[in-house]
Formats: sequence, structure tokens, C-alpha cells
Amino acid sequence: MRVSFIFLLALVDCSQPKGNQAETSRIDSLEKRLAEVYKPGLGEFMSEIQVHHAKLWFAGQNQNWKLADFEVNEIKEALSGIKTYCSDRAETKEIGMMDQPMDSMNNAIQRKDFLNFKRSYILLTTTCNNCHRATSHEFNVIKIPNAPPFSNQDFKVK
Repeated sequence: MRVSFIFLLALVDCSQPKGNQAETSRIDSLEKRLAEVYKPGLGEFMSEIQVHHAKLWFAGQNQNWKLADFEVNEIKEALSGIKTYCSDRAETKEIGMMDQPMDSMNNAIQRKDFLNFKRSYILLTTTCNNCHRATSHEFNVIKIPNAPPFSNQDFKVK
């Protein structure tokens, strides 16, 4: 009895279509659309990080801790985006070196510790450059900014 039941199930399974043409066409269409969806490249993420890195400096220099917290979280978000959207790039393997400097920066901001902020910022900047060297992008040198990236933003605490 058990053998005939299994045989019957196998027979019914074989008689069912394995996927109709409409499903296959829809899957193909969705795969094509997905392949054409805009995905930011590594350069877009790095430019975004560079802007937030500069703004973070001026927020910290003015002890605007709310803005500094916002900017460090924007950098974290961009680093996460690199891991998600640029995982096919060899450079992404090195992105983990940013974790410790980012934690240090976050801690300084949460404690509103100006001296630790400056040390953490130097560590963060140095680590950016170390990552660039490790990924053969040593020509892209990041430094502590000497002028705000935007003239239309006030970094002072209100």
C-alpha cells in the first residue's frame, strides 16, 4: 500500500507542469528590471563619506554634539551601504578596519569629550588613509579640513 501511494504521488507530480510560461516570463522581466535598478557605486559612497567627514570635524570643533552625532551616523550608514551594495568590490574586504575608529569617535561624541573627539578624528582620518593604501588608492589622501565644505551651514550650537 505504501509503495503504491508513493508511486501515485510521483505520477501526480510528473503530470504537473514545472512552471508555466507566464511565470517564467514574469521572473525574467523582474530579473531584467532588477538588473537595471540604480545601485550607487563605491565612489558615490566615498564622496558621501568625505563630505560627512569634513562636516563632522566642524561640528566637533564647535562642540555641536548633536550635529556631530548626526554626521558620524551618516558615515556609519554609508559604510553599511558599501558593505551591502559594493560587496563585489575587493576594497570592501578592508572596510572592517573602520569599525574601531568609528566606535572611538562615537564614544567621544556621546561623552561630549572634546579632547577625545580630536584624537578619535585623527585616528579616523589616519584609518581612512590606511584603507586607501591597503586597497591601492593611496593617491586619495584625506586630511583634517581647514575650511567647511559648505558656506551655507553654521556649525555653531544654537
